[in-house]
Parts: sequence; structure tokens; C-alpha cells
Amino acid sequence: MRASFVALGLATLATPVVAQDKPVLTVLTYDSFTAEWGPGPAVEKAFEEGCGCDLQFVAAGDGAALLSRIQMEGAASEADVVLGLDTNLTAAASATGLFAPHGQTWENTLPVAFADPLFLPYDWGWFAFVHDKAKLPEPPKSFEELAASEVKIIIQDPRSSTPGLGLLMWVKAAHGDRAAEIWEGLADNIVTVTPGWSEAYGLFLEGEADMVLSYTTSPAYHLIAEEDDSKAAAPFAEGHYLQVEVAGKLAATDQPELADAFLAFMGSEAFQSVIPTTNWMYPAVTPAAGLPAGFETLIQPGTSLLLSSDEAAAVRDAALAEWQAALSR
Repeated sequence: MRASFVALGLATLATPVVAQDKPVLTVLTYDSFTAEWGPGPAVEKAFEEGCGCDLQFVAAGDGAALLSRIQMEGAASEADVVLGLDTNLTAAASATGLFAPHGQTWENTLPVAFADPLFLPYDWGWFAFVHDKAKLPEPPKSFEELAASEVKIIIQDPRSSTPGLGLLMWVKAAHGDRAAEIWEGLADNIVTVTPGWSEAYGLFLEGEADMVLSYTTSPAYHLIAEEDDSKAAAPFAEGHYLQVEVAGKLAATDQPELADAFLAFMGSEAFQSVIPTTNWMYPAVTPAAGLPAGFETLIQPGTSLLLSSDEAAAVRDAALAEWQAALSR
């Protein structure tokens, strides 16, 4: 993370003869990306080996909070690259006029066609409700079954979290005009709403709820990192909503060449190969060695739901209002 300006100033005063400073590339991202167990450390090390620069990640809460911060800071933002938005937010991000074309030509291997002049994908996954198989051996198999059950769930706030917003889009894409009715049914299943994914998943692991909104890939973490096969994602009859996470270059960056180099590096084997077992998502470019052992055990939704960025922007306010109305009763 970015060192304080005071600390930098003291270091400069204490060392009057300094080697040529390396240029700094600042990447604004979400908390879990920069965690010691997240992709950040490995990505930083690999990129710095070839860039002759200092790559600094700055964490700003969960994914949806990134857009709010950029909108607030505007062209005065110290960030050069924003990493962690998704397709539910890219229309709003584009409308700010703060992002520049990326100019990259590397191809992704996403399960859907994706091409955007401002934003590049770096991973993807399906949203799902994760449960402990021993504690909940027969989970609900649809939103309607969940609403009719006594199962307790933890979800994330759609105003600050991309999974939270993704859940709104999932319900909207699956049930359309019945979305408000679905939320009314789900309201009494919700134990709490957290600002971001990390808090929600932590509470679930502490036993505070039966299920948590996460990803179909989350059980791979427990299986691969912990040799624990007790967690599973519940397949829903409606299908599962697809999340594509993206990064973009800010137009006001004072390091445009480094920003371009980082976006190019994002499509490389060095970046993409660490995604499955650090961010626990599917990589945007399948590594040469394929996916790690354990990913073959994950559920594969029969139906993938995804609203275009413009469609997501068009329904966001109405979907948020339906969610708020249901939870306020």
C-alpha cells in the first residue's frame, strides 16, 4: 500500500544521496485483492521484475466502492489504474469521462463475448450461495425455495459491493417484474448485510448463517488450500449470474506508459496463472497448464445470466429500490 508522504519525506531527509527514484504506478483496487493471501503480492513481484518501477496497490473497500471513490476524486485522483469494477458498473464508470482507451489487443477466453474500449477483463465467475454440506445437506435450489425456507443467509450491500450488486442483477435477470416479490420473500432469510465480501464470508465461516452470497469457485479455496471438502455452492434452477471483473486506465494518469504496460501484463501467463488460487475466480485467459486440480469438482451452471453494461445501468436504481423496500419492512 502507499507509504505516507510524511514517511517518504523523512526518508529523503535522512538519505541526502539517493539513487534515481523509480516511477510509481498506483493501482486502486479492493481489499481482498491486496491481502497477503490475495493476488496482489504475486502480481506486484512479477510486474516489478520487468517494469523498473514501484507498483503500489491502494485498497478502497469492496468493488463498488471503487467507482464511488473515483467519482469523488475525479481527475485529481492519484490512481493510474482502477482494478475491480465489473460489467454492472462499467456503463456508469464510462459516463464519468475519467477513463482512457486501453488500446490492448490481447484476447480473453471468457465464456461470453467481451470487448470494451475502456475496460479489460482479468477474471470472471458465477455468483452462488455457498453452504456447509454437513450443516445444510439439502440446500434450496432456487430463489423461491430459499424464500420459502428457514435458511439464514448473509449478503453484501449493493451500494458498496460488486457481489451485492450482482445479486440484485441476478434476481432481476432471473425474475424480471417479479423481482420485488422475490425480495419480499427473502427479507426474513437475511441475517445481516455487510459492506463487502470479506466481512460476509468471515461471518459465514464463524457460523453466523447457513449460506453466504459468494461464488461457485469459493469451495475450491477450502478444497485446495485447506484440504476441506465440506463447502459447496448450491445450484439454482434459474441459472447463475456471471461476473466479469475489469480494470481500466484513468485518463489523468501521470504514468500512461506504465499503466499501458500493466494492462498488457494483465493478459500474461504471469498474471493470469495466479488468479485461480489467490482470487479464487476463473482467469480471463486460461493458463497454458489449465486450471488447478480441484476446479473440476465445482458446479457448472446450466444457464449463465448476464445483463449488458447498459442494461445493468438501466435497471440498477429500480432494483436497488426494490431491495431497500423489502428489507425496510
